[in-house]
Amino acid sequence: MINQVLISAAGLGIASLLGSAIGLLIKKISHRLNDIFLGFCAGMMLAASIVCLIMPAIEMVSPIQWWQIIAGVAAGVGLICTLDYVTPHLHHLTGIDPEIHHSNKASINRILLFVLAIAIHKLPEGMATGIVFEGGNEQNALAVSLSIALQNIPEGMVVVTPLLMIGVGYFRTTFVAFIVAGIEVAGVYLGYVLGGLSEVLLPFMLSMAGGAMLYVISDEMIPETHAHGFQKSATCALVIGVMAMLAIRAVTE
Repeated sequence: MINQVLISAAGLGIASLLGSAIGLLIKKISHRLNDIFLGFCAGMMLAASIVCLIMPAIEMVSPIQWWQIIAGVAAGVGLICTLDYVTPHLHHLTGIDPEIHHSNKASINRILLFVLAIAIHKLPEGMATGIVFEGGNEQNALAVSLSIALQNIPEGMVVVTPLLMIGVGYFRTTFVAFIVAGIEVAGVYLGYVLGGLSEVLLPFMLSMAGGAMLYVISDEMIPETHAHGFQKSATCALVIGVMAMLAIRAVTE
């Protein structure tokens, strides 16, 4: 199992770096294409969070322990909400001085905080993969890994493109991309370790990972796909993503 965890962690990191490499080369991708692909990934993650994380957690507890599932989902949502508020500035890391770009200071701050939000969300996403591996269901683990890996490609592009647009150099942008990918890889190992500490806590941990993913999908991914006028295409892509994940899960059952 540990070898599969290693492969999964490496796959998530490579997918994120692949997206960043594409972003460095292309620099700009059409909003329509990005929204469609991100919508598809949101659909896959939505299905994976329910079918591969929350539902298995429900099956692990008795009817009188239902509160563990609710508490876990709420804890996952609360974790991401808290991380959203605790977002330090990235000026030193990126080399951008907002005072120099005072006319566009608000835009720069939004971009930097958005990139940091993606970086922060990488930790629970990685933990979700590690936790589900500890759950013992290889099919669920692979399904979650696949959905997050696919989502990492456009996210990797989203990380580097706005940084380049506001004047961050290629070296610093690449460094940020590696940091973001490394956070998720660390999350995989952390989730695997935490999930293995106690079988009693495993349903709670799975539910928490599911809740964190649901919040990211609802708060970050779906609004982003609806922000450029291509919401119908993005919604169709989301539904297709849900169906694709259900098909993958059915085939690998």
